Amino acid sequence: MNRRALGTEAEKLAEQYLRTRGYMFIARNWRCRSGEIDLIFRDQEVIVFVEVRSRSNPSRYGMAIESIDARKQRQVRGTAEVFLYQQRMSANAVRFDVITIHFHGNQDPELKHWQAAF
Repeated sequence: MNRRALGTEAEKLAEQYLRTRGYMFIARNWRCRSGEIDLIFRDQEVIVFVEVRSRSNPSRYGMAIESIDARKQRQVRGTAEVFLYQQRMSANAVRFDVITIHFHGNQDPELKHWQAAF
């Protein structure tokens, strides 16, 4: 599976996971000049911006969670601010989550949800 297909599959799995836990879907792959947010959900009264990261070979590139560096966090926060402004939503209750998915060949993918990751 190529990188793009792996990322798309990871986002689908993450979306399905959040929906089954009662999160209300708002948007997928929301873009503006400052960047892209993979998934946006509502968890009761909290707007949740979700960054999805996947790996098929963690030993080669490191663990997926390690790829969310300070620069990426700033980019996601800035993009979230634009989203909230454009949608006229309150920023009082916002959370930034990360979902990591590790693909292991023919085995089921390993999903981990990092709530309030940054």
